[in-house]
Amino acid sequence: AATVSNLRGRPAVEPVCRPRRPWGRPDLRRSQRCLVRCQADASQGKLRVLVVGAGGREHALVKKIASSPQCGWVAAAPGSAGMAGAASALLSDVPAENVQAVVQCAVDNSVDLVVVGPEVPLVKGLVDELQSRNIPAFGPSKDAAVLEGSKAFTKDFMARHNIPTAWYATFSDAKEAKDFAKSKGAPIVVKADGLAAGKGVILASTVEEAESAIDRILIDRDFGDAGAQVVIEEFLVGEELSFFAILDGEVAVPLASAQDHKAAYDGDKGPNTGGMGAYSPAPVCDSSMEKAVMQDIVLPTARGMVAEGRTFRGVLYCGVMVTKDGPKVLEYNVRFGDPECQVLCERMDGDLLDLLYKAATGGLSTASVLKWDDMASVVVVLATKGYPGSYPKGSIIKGIDAANSMPNVYVYHAGTTKSGDDFAASGGRVLGVTASGKTISEAQQTVYEAVDAIDWPEGFCRRDIGWRAVAREQGER
Repeated sequence: AATVSNLRGRPAVEPVCRPRRPWGRPDLRRSQRCLVRCQADASQGKLRVLVVGAGGREHALVKKIASSPQCGWVAAAPGSAGMAGAASALLSDVPAENVQAVVQCAVDNSVDLVVVGPEVPLVKGLVDELQSRNIPAFGPSKDAAVLEGSKAFTKDFMARHNIPTAWYATFSDAKEAKDFAKSKGAPIVVKADGLAAGKGVILASTVEEAESAIDRILIDRDFGDAGAQVVIEEFLVGEELSFFAILDGEVAVPLASAQDHKAAYDGDKGPNTGGMGAYSPAPVCDSSMEKAVMQDIVLPTARGMVAEGRTFRGVLYCGVMVTKDGPKVLEYNVRFGDPECQVLCERMDGDLLDLLYKAATGGLSTASVLKWDDMASVVVVLATKGYPGSYPKGSIIKGIDAANSMPNVYVYHAGTTKSGDDFAASGGRVLGVTASGKTISEAQQTVYEAVDAIDWPEGFCRRDIGWRAVAREQGER
């Protein structure tokens, strides 16, 4: 069971008393408009929830929130056709990155909670705008979302607060960046400062590759404004860990562990992607490792953000490398990982909506405790051939129903549209085929049987998701 630690590191056994959150001036017209509905729903205690986003992560959130006894209505904006079976409504005319459109949508639908899936609207200040209209939102403010929005800020922040990470330097001049890379040698990591959909991190195995990456970011501007600065840092050696904690500014609740696979191809080869698969739990994260990550990374991060006037409320995703010297931060995300969210939701036993709502409204210390199924879960992403580079859209996918009908299998939609009775690919990452089993090995076998039931010649996937955990399990036999 997850435990609650307050930001001073002591168990939180009583509700935390604090001033009401500064939601801004009350919107009396909205309050009057909502009054009738609230009175009608009061006996039922149901919440109207809006999930912002259209990917596999948002599909998983919608499905899990819909299962809550506190949920009366859950919609996705814009959502996708594949979510139709889980959502009460799909608001396809509301783009996730259009802050004002999302806010107006929440007002028009008398929403009680907005759950923000992707990073871009968070960095653009969606939560701030919602709060100014008295609408609770799960996710950090614009000032706090900078933890993901700027890698240069994040590295400086970790240095200020003694949070373990790789050595680094930040540059806006290509020559200076190349000179630094030469002085350090390879392998070395080159990162675009801003948001780049998970593709702005280049692992350079030679100095020449590092120089090419610097040119791509600073000179060619392959990542647009995200490449105004470049961060060059140490190539850490170890095993990666995805660690999630829910924060409300006062308390932190760790979730189950996961491990994702960023490289496009088997054997962790090829360019970085938004994620080609994941599994949970991650064997590398035993109880002592969870304690170390909480004490050395999560709580110092939360305290540091409070100290700098950027109080963090939402889910903090710590991308961690477990090195011989202990856990070190690779990156922060300020939202659930995709596809890690899918395997977490599959294993989650409890009321996620209660946790999200109380985190958004400052009552996390009173939230119901989540438990985690002993079953393991694996998700394999099916992507359009060409991803993470350019790729065509519109190819027809068959066999999704056949995969979904298999025991312990669920197919999440990340980038699909309807084409007659079939689904068509509309993105790079298109489906997240998820399976559960008593072990990672069993879940892996099941998930690839489900993958093979899908007929999509224009798609591809990795065939080795979960390989580290499977190797561990085989070694223990």
